[in-house]
Amino acid sequence: MFAVIQTGGKQYRVAKDDKIVVEKLAGEAGSVVQVGNVLMIGEEGKAPTIGAPLVENAAVFAEVIEQGKADKVLVFKKKRRQNYRRTKGHRQEQTILRIVEVSPTGSKPKAVDKAKAEPAKEAPAKAADAPEKAAAAKTPAAKKPAAKKPAAKKKTEE
Repeated sequence: MFAVIQTGGKQYRVAKDDKIVVEKLAGEAGSVVQVGNVLMIGEEGKAPTIGAPLVENAAVFAEVIEQGKADKVLVFKKKRRQNYRRTKGHRQEQTILRIVEVSPTGSKPKAVDKAKAEPAKEAPAKAADAPEKAAAAKTPAAKKPAAKKPAAKKKTEE
């Protein structure tokens, strides 16, 4: 049995014991997450069930193997003859999953502890954190009084 799931704005074809790398999902290594966005379920010898847009009650359960970061991607901007060059790097956070079970009815697998199975939540966007940081940055810090330098002694000519 296989399924087509959607997470992080991308679609993946998965089957039991597949390992996939997806954008960051909330969960610690060893925990089991439920991916509820199942677009299609298929079995060999049978016609696939296609959702409109999602298949009702279907779920895919996956175990979080590792949380990490992808390789660095360099972004380079340049304008010729203007002495303008900018280089930035980005490392996308990612989660490595092992598919435990594809369930057309949404029932939890027997091997999965009910306390561990939780719906997958995508990581909060960094833009959501920005207002909090901006508010903290605008708060004026307590200013220290400037230390006064001793006045220089004037030399008198005799």
